[in-house]
Amino acid sequence: MKQQLLDQLKQFGKMAISTVFLGLLPFAAHAEIDGHGPDAWKVQGVASNDVLNARMGPGTNYPVIETFAHNERGLEQITCIPFYTMKHFSVMSDAEIDALPSPWCLMRSADMSKAGWVAQRYLIADFDDEALYSDPGDNNGIEEVIDPMKMLPAPTAGSDAWSGDELIEHARGLVATLYEYDDPARGRSYLDPDASDAFFSRDFVAALQASPPGADLLIGAQDFEGSVSEPVPDPDNPMLRGMITINVDFVNFGRAQRAVFRLRGDTTRPDAPLRIFRIEHDGWSFP
Repeated sequence: MKQQLLDQLKQFGKMAISTVFLGLLPFAAHAEIDGHGPDAWKVQGVASNDVLNARMGPGTNYPVIETFAHNERGLEQITCIPFYTMKHFSVMSDAEIDALPSPWCLMRSADMSKAGWVAQRYLIADFDDEALYSDPGDNNGIEEVIDPMKMLPAPTAGSDAWSGDELIEHARGLVATLYEYDDPARGRSYLDPDASDAFFSRDFVAALQASPPGADLLIGAQDFEGSVSEPVPDPDNPMLRGMITINVDFVNFGRAQRAVFRLRGDTTRPDAPLRIFRIEHDGWSFP
């Protein structure tokens, strides 16, 4: 599938049901489809000497009415089109998904002074602790205190199941937190029972206990000297039939490598929460 799929999956569950008035007044009433998505978004992919155009409607045929800075943060997403839920996505064919128009989102600034429609490819979740934790106060900064047991479950089944775009963002955050948590200098490892249970499926945990890998699963080696890039959803297939793919590029001893994380709902747990079920490196995978 095309990059378009990644963009379409990032739309979130708020659908406007009446006319939107621009300016300082709040937006008109809208139906809350789902409340689990990110609270804020930021602009991406715009040159530092340029701005993101915000238009009167969802398309370049509409006039530009506002602009957002190339690095604007704290944007609120009101709605995106086309709209579909995880239920719709699960029964759509690749051809049907590819036939959908490019997504546009109605966004407003953090201070509510301006708003307009922007192409969704220029938006990314303004990620913070809330994407993973039920209460940001549970962790005094993810860089300092990380408690995997306080992470939200991200259900993939049941009445409270999250939509596809929400699950993709949570998957990215889950993998990012996995790398942050694994810190031998602080006595933390993904092999810790509580941590492994929070990050991995029960089948994955059983495989870890039965036959631990000979290399570190996060870097694909026993030793590391280099850098790790931020996890990102796979650009071609971020989500395919319920499986989410997150890529992590890193350099170890001068060699560029990639770890591929596969996630899906763990059906052995209530509401099938999202968990990592496989990690792949060049030439091998676990389990």
